[in-house]
Amino acid sequence: MTSLTPHTRGLLLLILVTAVWGSTFAVVKELGALLDPAELIAWRFTVAAVALLPVLALSRRRAPVSPRPPRRDLWRDGLLIGAWLVAGYGTQTIALQTTSANRAAFFTALSVVLVPVWLVFAQRRRMPAALWVALPLAVLGLGLLSWEGGAFVVGDAWALACAVTYAAFIIALERVAPRHAALPFTFAQLIVVAVLAWTWALVQGGVTVPPAAAWGPLLYLGVIATAATTLMQTVGQKTVTAAEASLIYALEPVTATLFSFLLIGERVGLRGALGGALVVVATVLSQRADAAPHPELPAPQPGTEDLTG
Repeated sequence: MTSLTPHTRGLLLLILVTAVWGSTFAVVKELGALLDPAELIAWRFTVAAVALLPVLALSRRRAPVSPRPPRRDLWRDGLLIGAWLVAGYGTQTIALQTTSANRAAFFTALSVVLVPVWLVFAQRRRMPAALWVALPLAVLGLGLLSWEGGAFVVGDAWALACAVTYAAFIIALERVAPRHAALPFTFAQLIVVAVLAWTWALVQGGVTVPPAAAWGPLLYLGVIATAATTLMQTVGQKTVTAAEASLIYALEPVTATLFSFLLIGERVGLRGALGGALVVVATVLSQRADAAPHPELPAPQPGTEDLTG
């Protein structure tokens, strides 16, 4: 991708990230039968941090003799982003205990609609007309999804909570990602989430060693769906705005539905398909209301996509 512009490269990276994310709903749902949410997240992000450590060490070895020193606020920003991440992964993992993978994916997709809504309140400006159309469509779509799979369950509420926390994560990441080199900042995020998740696990009753059947999914989630995607997302959002990123993330429930069918045999009926389509339409419409730059969010600068410094 060396001939591509930084912005195009960022868009492609986020599309790949979204496709990988789509596969994780089915994997996490199956893995949730073997591990509780806190341990699942703790092991997942520990594996991710260990996987990224040699890459970080190699990048530093290849760095110039006098590399740019790390910013003092690296760990402060890592704590901010990591806190939003553990909230998002935690609510999503809990949701998948009682709701289907494809249904949770469409509920989580509401985060794409919530990004411009969040920014409307942050900027204290009038809500654009497109958002007034997108929000009812999203609510109607979620209602159809809920009815198809039975009554509204507690997992659906957790999936909605995931949408709120992930919308905040998208906005926060756009603000802080341009400040840091991608690799150390990604590593900081993984460490923060792992520490918070281990603390959560210890508080709720202790830590156990995962059974043999859990290690394959954990390695996939940790290395591919966490370390690699977090790094790609951090690089991508250096040159892609929150509005563009959230529009790309609208593809996640579509890929999640495909993988849920292929991996665990979940199906979506006519009512669910209509509800999912309304959610996707709402996410696209919501971005029409978010075309203006955000004064509180610095615009990504070309050439800031370097990994090490």
